Amino acid sequence: MTPAPTPDKPSPWYRTVPDPMVLIFIILVATYLLTFVIPAGEFERVTEAGRTLVVPESFRYLDDVAAIAPFDIFVAIPQGLINASQYLFIVFIAGGLFHILQKTGALENAIGVAVNKVGVHRRNLIITVGTFIYGFFGVAVGYENNIALVPIAVLIASAIGCSSLVGTTMAVGGIGVGFALSPINPYTVGVAQGIAELPTFSGAWLRTLLLLCSLSLLALYICKRVVPMPFKESPDAAGMSRPLNEYTLSRRNLATLAAFVGGLAVMLYGVFTRGWYINEIAAMFLLMAIVIGALNGLSPNGIVARLIEGASSVTAGAMVIGLAASIQVILNEASIIDTIVFGLSGLLSGVPAALTAILASVLQGVINLFVPSGSGQALVTMPILIPLADLVGISRQLMITAFQVGDGLTNLIIPTSGGMLAMIALGRVSYEQWLKAILPFMAMVYLLSFAGLVLGHVVGY
Repeated sequence: MTPAPTPDKPSPWYRTVPDPMVLIFIILVATYLLTFVIPAGEFERVTEAGRTLVVPESFRYLDDVAAIAPFDIFVAIPQGLINASQYLFIVFIAGGLFHILQKTGALENAIGVAVNKVGVHRRNLIITVGTFIYGFFGVAVGYENNIALVPIAVLIASAIGCSSLVGTTMAVGGIGVGFALSPINPYTVGVAQGIAELPTFSGAWLRTLLLLCSLSLLALYICKRVVPMPFKESPDAAGMSRPLNEYTLSRRNLATLAAFVGGLAVMLYGVFTRGWYINEIAAMFLLMAIVIGALNGLSPNGIVARLIEGASSVTAGAMVIGLAASIQVILNEASIIDTIVFGLSGLLSGVPAALTAILASVLQGVINLFVPSGSGQALVTMPILIPLADLVGISRQLMITAFQVGDGLTNLIIPTSGGMLAMIALGRVSYEQWLKAILPFMAMVYLLSFAGLVLGHVVGY
């Protein structure tokens, strides 16, 4: 007899969430509908010391702003792509660079050699060093660009007798915290500071302090909480079968790493001393890709092919940035940004300034559920939050840090974060297991970050 068909198992709720671009389009339509509810208005603005500032108490409603036609919703999308073009280009070029870098194997070999030299019996030290290494990758490389490095952490965890959950938490947690609190994140800090008319990567000390404290907290949490946590290993949980003692660094690997680190050093020098911004950073990434490709024997055609492969892998993320920018197009055409700022400033007028920064951070975390792109969020929310910071009496720098905390840390848990879901899948950890492991840490790191925001306000950051 033919067995009765097994009913389809319902998909987990987090797999039924619409694609981020669908969510952003829904927000775009909702924004269009808001233009019929929120009246147009504007503040007066003045330029002082090179900055455009909102004049308090100068808000007025406008009567001569025409209604936006429904077709303009679709016109706003290509216009948003144009407005965000420089951010799209750096995403494409960075995707190509890190695809070439990962294909060389230099990063994987460097981690394998380092762990082998420390000794597998020094478990807590290896976990701590590994957490900081992955945190550095999050700081310097990005978030989704590090997906391919997760199996290495799983291998490290297996070598020291720990579950794949330990390796995944070390890698994904370290990368996520590094990206979220990076003092040199071009996608969030760089974009937001450009909108706020602040020097690129200025105010790095508070973000660096939060970063180091958060990575230390993560390492302690893994050693004390995740390592003893009961966890059922899957048969292939080790992820990679290459023994640690087989990892070596060839001269070509060393030259590749030197080119990568040297390129980052030149980029930072240009940013801090020459006023480099997104275009110059993208140019440096492109030069690094060419040099690293040549060092590893790639022909010009081979370098181009790898760049295209890497760029194609981040196309979805780049499109999210452009689509998110279309929301600002509608807001600008309807002239309702200042009206929203005026309303928010009224609601927050009696709220302590430091608490305003915390509330803004929480708001960003909610927005990140629908717009899982740091650059995209900056383009949408910074034009609102920067004038709001001026009106309620907190610095633009602190508001940017609040934005960064709210946007970045939620990437570790939101189901619309494709990069996070891909990384935990590579670590052989289910979303349910991941949430159970990471949520207590999230509560602690948010409290730490909120304390940092209060500290920043108190010391005049």
